[in-house]
Amino acid sequence: MANSTWTLDKAHSEVEFSIRHMMISRVKGGFRDFEAEIEADPTDLTSAKIQFTIDIASIDTANEDRDNHLRSADFFEVEKYPKLTFTSSDIKKQGNDYAVTGDVSLHGVTKSETFIVTSGGVVKDPMSGAQKAGFSVTGTIKRSDYGLTWNAPLETGGVLVSDDVKISMEVQASQA
Repeated sequence: MANSTWTLDKAHSEVEFSIRHMMISRVKGGFRDFEAEIEADPTDLTSAKIQFTIDIASIDTANEDRDNHLRSADFFEVEKYPKLTFTSSDIKKQGNDYAVTGDVSLHGVTKSETFIVTSGGVVKDPMSGAQKAGFSVTGTIKRSDYGLTWNAPLETGGVLVSDDVKISMEVQASQA
């Protein structure tokens, strides 16, 4: 299969994260508004071109007070930095997976990051007749690399919020 354009199926895709809280548990959340531009052969991603954009204001941790704090100047400063973007620059096959490296731009900082992408395969959608491809994406970024350093010390040692943020995405795309 040759490279072709794929459109993100937002109804069947999700962007989630988790972060350690108080050093004892994980808090999870996600972003509800995102888009992607994908040019790829879903059976061999090594020549793919991927651009992903997330609207930071769409953050949802199931706690309105926390979401508003995350949108504030203590964290994302969404009025000044409304988007997170990822643009692929290098893709290498690693066994059944792919190491997808690219530039992450967040909070006024751009840094190269690598995510692991696992293909779920390609099938014909029985409802629309369109070809659909699915992918699982995982990785970890350090929030301090992007100037997201707000924290509070705990009396028992450690900090309120960890530096490492685990990223998890499920992506389904339709061939254009």
